[in-house]
Amino acid sequence: MAKQQPRYTSEHAEAGLDANLPEIETWPNQFGGYEIVIDDPEFTSVCPKTGLPDFGTITLRYMPDKQCLELKSFKEYLQCYRNLGIFQENVVNRVLDDVVRWAKPVWAEVKGEFRPRGGISTVVVARWPRAEDGKRK
Repeated sequence: MAKQQPRYTSEHAEAGLDANLPEIETWPNQFGGYEIVIDDPEFTSVCPKTGLPDFGTITLRYMPDKQCLELKSFKEYLQCYRNLGIFQENVVNRVLDDVVRWAKPVWAEVKGEFRPRGGISTVVVARWPRAEDGKRK
């Protein structure tokens, strides 16, 4: 009996992670010790395996240090996922990595609450600073 090909390949798993997305602009923070919460209740991306759309809410919580995210820039950044083939888990982790790269917050959390597809919904949460084993493999 011939060995079956895997349904999900390394190419599927890595899809979208290296996509060229725009810089998230920032502006100088004037205060310390407070939290910012940003919701995108109309987030969309595409499953890299099936090509079906994924709909959900992306919530970013962070404590700014020297820089705050510029909201229009962040919105435009998130809209770039609309036609991008990327797994939901990778969306959340990629957004977190990009927020940390551009804003360098004290801490940050990205939560993706994805609507059901095939009867299953998904919630993915990633936090920074990451645990040692939370680095991209």
